[in-house]
Amino acid sequence: MRLEIGDLVQMRKPHPCGSDKWVVTRTGADVKIRCEGCGRVVMLDRVEFEKRVRKVLTVHEEN
Repeated sequence: MRLEIGDLVQMRKPHPCGSDKWVVTRTGADVKIRCEGCGRVVMLDRVEFEKRVRKVLTVHEEN
């Protein structure tokens, strides 16, 4: 899965705050994501992240 910083992703299970949309803030062997609802930051290894992600909603475009 190709990810870039700033991509908006939808996860399979919603966060306890109710939001299921997250922004990618770091990529590599680990992926750091920030909840759009409450701002909570979570870091997952790439294999676990790819299992939990449902789809990439928007792709960050560099100008």
